[in-house]
Amino acid sequence: MAHVRPSLRRLLGASQGDLHAVFGRLELRVLEALWRRRAETSVRDLQADFPRTAYTTLMTTLDRLYRKGVLERIKTGRAFLYRPRYSRDGLRANLARIVFGVMLGGDARPILSTFVDAISRRDRELLDELEAIVRAKRQQRERP
Repeated sequence: MAHVRPSLRRLLGASQGDLHAVFGRLELRVLEALWRRRAETSVRDLQADFPRTAYTTLMTTLDRLYRKGVLERIKTGRAFLYRPRYSRDGLRANLARIVFGVMLGGDARPILSTFVDAISRRDRELLDELEAIVRAKRQQRERP
């Protein structure tokens, strides 16, 4: 998703599960249709799911999602077949990685402290889960 350059505010919304913060309504409907199909799909095949949407609009939307880095496409004859690069959860996780990458660009301690404070206010069990995740990551690094 190196091609996606939404604002930090939009990324924060997406990292909280609101993909509407980054993608338009039609883009999300197209992604949902592709996730349901779980197979490479042409614009013509997808057209059945969008009877009120012009073929060219659907083609443009798929191309835009491809350029944003969320779809893969394969040329077959004169047409393209599209498939998502990420599952829904994978897309959210990738957007969250981008957000954290931006926020942790400098001194990470204030950000991490604020993150831990926010988690502890919201849910004590999440704080315990975070601690377990940190322990597991440390053990992974210590293994040869």
